[in-house]
Amino acid sequence: MTSLHGLFVPLITPFTSDGAVAGDALERHAHTVLDAGATGLVALGTTAEASALTVVERARVLDICVRVCADRDAPLIVGAGGNATAESVDAITALPPGVAAVLAVVPYYVRPTEDGVIAHFTRVAAASPVPVLVYDVPYRTARTLSGETLVRLADIPNIAGFKHAVGGVTAATVQLFAEAGSRTTILGGDDRFASAQLALGAHGAILAAANVAPAAYADLVTSWLAGDVLRGRALGNRLDALSTALFAEPNPAVIKSVLAARGEIPDPGVRLPLLAATADATEQALRRYRVVMSVVEPVG
Repeated sequence: MTSLHGLFVPLITPFTSDGAVAGDALERHAHTVLDAGATGLVALGTTAEASALTVVERARVLDICVRVCADRDAPLIVGAGGNATAESVDAITALPPGVAAVLAVVPYYVRPTEDGVIAHFTRVAAASPVPVLVYDVPYRTARTLSGETLVRLADIPNIAGFKHAVGGVTAATVQLFAEAGSRTTILGGDDRFASAQLALGAHGAILAAANVAPAAYADLVTSWLAGDVLRGRALGNRLDALSTALFAEPNPAVIKSVLAARGEIPDPGVRLPLLAATADATEQALRRYRVVMSVVEPVG
């Protein structure tokens, strides 16, 4: 199985000024984050505004990401599935070749029991042609999972691991690392808490803020994985202000606004119901980015 350790960047979906997918900008951005030290990419995640893309647009985004990762020999994780088990299976089994793993969210809105979550992922994992990462993000799903359930999920065949984004370091987090960390892959999914999870033994991270500062976040992950605690801790502390600023408004509005201000994508637009980032949020994020990059030595 392809290693899923390191920094994975959940790519934004750039749009043109008239709202179409800017495929050339997406391809350039994908190469940029890999050049900066990212291990691999995540396509069609929350940061990509996947739920606001049409079927044709999702296919185009996926085609671009598959091609880039094939050219760069980099692993590609794809967000697929939702809160309906049968539809999740259909979406995952329809993915094209070239995908290293699927990122499947804990079923949201319907709030199944924890046994229901186990049953859902047992069915999804059995059907998936590639390993499955459980995306545990309770502030979006309204379904908090206990440590016991996370450990049970880790033991399901073809569940490769987790994107763990629970808003901090919880008792369930500690139990997951303590009881399953040696036999499953745990990727930090909260930008502000990535350093803390790496300190606990995370194998990497999926970080939206790395769209803006990929070299710095790659350095953060690499430092912790190499056992350089002092550098990892210092980087985590310095990057906290940037992560906070980039999430001051709903993701990925501020991230896209910063990238557009730097001329890296053609337009800062997002799709309704999201609104474009305010000028104040954009300026604050740009200011914090400049401060961070003045004191953080990029990787490479």
